[in-house]
Amino acid sequence: MSLENQPTPLPTKSPMKLHESSGRWQLGLGLSLVTVFLWGVLPIALKITVQALDVYTVTWFRFSLSFGILVCILGMRQQLPSLEKLRGTSWKLLAVATGFLSVNYALYLQGLSQTSPANAQVFIQLAPVLMGLGAIAIFKERYTLRQWAGLGILTLGFVVFFHEQLQTVLAAPRTYLIGNIILVIAAAAWAVYALAQKQLLQQLTSSNIMLLLYGICALLFLPFSSPSQLVTLTPLEWGMLIFCGLNTVVAYGAFAESLAHWDASKVSAILATTPIVTLVSVWVISLGIPLPIAPEQLTILAVVGAMLVVTGSVAIALGKRPHSPRKSDPFSQQSG
Repeated sequence: MSLENQPTPLPTKSPMKLHESSGRWQLGLGLSLVTVFLWGVLPIALKITVQALDVYTVTWFRFSLSFGILVCILGMRQQLPSLEKLRGTSWKLLAVATGFLSVNYALYLQGLSQTSPANAQVFIQLAPVLMGLGAIAIFKERYTLRQWAGLGILTLGFVVFFHEQLQTVLAAPRTYLIGNIILVIAAAAWAVYALAQKQLLQQLTSSNIMLLLYGICALLFLPFSSPSQLVTLTPLEWGMLIFCGLNTVVAYGAFAESLAHWDASKVSAILATTPIVTLVSVWVISLGIPLPIAPEQLTILAVVGAMLVVTGSVAIALGKRPHSPRKSDPFSQQSG
C-alpha cells in the first residue's frame, strides 16, 4: 500500500491534567487548622443568627460581605483576575463549584435551625470523609495501610464521641430526622464543591476562585433574601452576623489555599476534628457569656471518643508512603 493511501490517524484527545499539590505541607497543615477552628465556632454564631433572620438572608449577607472584603483586599494587592484568566477558566467547572456551594450553605443552615450545633457537626462530617474518598478516586491520591487504619479509628471515635447525640436523634425523630437528612445532603454537596474547587486551582488562584464564587452566590441568593430584616437585629445578632461573614472569608480562604499546598485527602482528615472544637467552644462560652445555646455535657465516654478522633486524624495525616519522591514533604505519597 502506498503512503498516500494510508488512512490519516485520528487525533487523540489528551486527558485533562489534574491538579497537583505544591508540596508545602507545613503551610497546608497550618491553613487547615485555621479552617478547623473557624468552622468549629461558626455553628454557634449561625444558630443565634437564624433565630432572627431567615436562611436565605443570612446566606446572602455572608456571601455579599465576603465578596466586598475580598474585592478590596485583592484590589489593593492588584491581584484581581484578569480578563485573560477569566476567558481561560472552565465555566462549567465553576458552575459546578458555585451551585453545590450554594446548596451546601442553604441546606446546612436549614438543618442547623432544626437541630443543634453539635448535632449539625455530627452529620456534616460526612463532607470531609466524602471529599477524601473522592480525592482518592479522582485525583489518584492514595491511602497507606496506616492511613486506612487511621480512618477506622477516626470513624470509631465519632461513634463513641457522639453516642449521646445519636441517641437523641433516635429518641426524637420528629425533631431531628428531617434536619439530619438535610445535613447529609448538604455534606454531599460540599464534597462535590471541594473537589471542583481543587481542580479549578489549575486555572486560577484560590483567592480569585473564592471571589467569583462569593459574587455569583450573592447574586443567586439576592432574589430570595429580605435585607429589610437587618434593621430589626439586636447588637448581639449583628455581631454574630458580621462574624459569620468574616468567618466565611478567612475560613474558606484558608481552606482553598490549603488545597493548593496539601493533598485533599489529608486536608479532609484534619477537618474531621472540627466537631470537637464546636463542643468545646459551646462549653467554654457558656461558662462566661450568656448565649441562647445549651452547653454540651462531655462525659468520660465523649472524651475517649475525642481522643480516638484526634488519633485517627493524625494517623491519616502522618501515614506517609516510604521512599517519597518529595523529600521536603514528609506527608507526600509515592506515585504509582
